[in-house]
Amino acid sequence: MSTRDVPEQIGDLPKIGRPATSALLHVGVDSLAQVEAMSRRELLALHGVGPKAVRLLEAALAAGGRALREP
Repeated sequence: MSTRDVPEQIGDLPKIGRPATSALLHVGVDSLAQVEAMSRRELLALHGVGPKAVRLLEAALAAGGRALREP
């Protein structure tokens, strides 16, 4: 699937860019609750997810009083 075919935003995930969204969808993640169960290292290991996408995800989690899983 081309990243052009991926919606810009999925569920309650923030806009993190199509490559990062595609990477999350590829591993079955489509909500912040699922992201919360992941560590920063796991996210960065996904092809298409970079530091900026992780920062945006962390900010979205923090806004709800949540955080990424510790390694």
